[in-house]
Amino acid sequence: MTPRPEPADPPHSPLRTALTSLVGVRHPLVQTGMGWVAGPRLVSATAEAGALGILASATMTLPQLRDAVREVKSRTAAPFGVNLRADAGDAADRVRLLIDEGVRVASFALAPSRELIGQLKDAGVVVIPSVGAVRHAQKVAEWGADAVLVQGGEGGGHTGQIATSVLLPQVVDAMRGASIPVVGAGGFHDGRGLAAALCYGAAGAAMGTRFLLTRESTVPEAVKARYLAAQVSDITVTTKVDGLPHRMLRSEMVAALESAGRVAALLRALRHAAAFKTYSGMSWAAMLRDGRALRHGKDLSLGRVLLAANTPMLLKAAMVDGRTDAGVMAAGQVAGVIDDLPSVAELVERTVRQAAALLRELGARVSDPPPAA
Repeated sequence: MTPRPEPADPPHSPLRTALTSLVGVRHPLVQTGMGWVAGPRLVSATAEAGALGILASATMTLPQLRDAVREVKSRTAAPFGVNLRADAGDAADRVRLLIDEGVRVASFALAPSRELIGQLKDAGVVVIPSVGAVRHAQKVAEWGADAVLVQGGEGGGHTGQIATSVLLPQVVDAMRGASIPVVGAGGFHDGRGLAAALCYGAAGAAMGTRFLLTRESTVPEAVKARYLAAQVSDITVTTKVDGLPHRMLRSEMVAALESAGRVAALLRALRHAAAFKTYSGMSWAAMLRDGRALRHGKDLSLGRVLLAANTPMLLKAAMVDGRTDAGVMAAGQVAGVIDDLPSVAELVERTVRQAAALLRELGARVSDPPPAA
């Protein structure tokens, strides 16, 4: 297949970076692929606003993903992306779907294989894996990734321990030799953060929780209210969901998971496993295989393996069903400082405008050094 030509920057972009040139969006902002949140409505609104919207596919069957991609394409002609699980049993089929449907960007929560990267690049799809360490960025760069998204510990969901302010410049420095753009994530929610990311040397900033708290987000209003009411101290990191560090809002379910004994945890995991089996149509064998893949080499109990495969149901309970008592709510630390629900267009416009104004102001403060005597 002949690769599609690289898009050029659209006119009137106040902030042009290597990311906008690579992807063909107006603004160096990315809406991350949040499960149950980043659906066609939010992604298409983000694309129309000039940023890069990423469709979350991990909670979709293959036919559902095809329908979602086509719905986004029916709503906008702007570029968008799809987030994939590289360790999914049908990853190759999903890659083929993206290629066939002409999706511009493939993002990955885990490092994709060299073969998957090559297949996507041969078809002209931009590959942007997410990483949480310098060595992971170096690995995917060697394998041919077009850019990397690096998330610091402030980010929601599965997260690491290194703050964005430390990790991001490290990855930027490491990627200079590879000459690929770096996108910063974790702790960004406004133009100050975007300007900071650019000053660190990144080509853009990615935001999850901030896009979750917009009018186009399909998260139930009661759940959005729970986020808006949260203080920074109401956001915690727990390993009791699937054995890995998860940043989320404190909730009844988090408290129950943290206080449950092994038998109760196993019974809860089995209930969620049965619910996800019904929803997804997966076999028990496939669910256990995915659960083992999600362990990332950790020695987890059977209960944790089942929860790793079925954490999506805990998220769905809150993000789709509105059950804050029965679900979990992934949240970046910025949830504690967000207090409004703008439209996506308003959010993108004000973020870019503020960042551009700050960068102009900083530039005006810098004067050339006096000539040497």
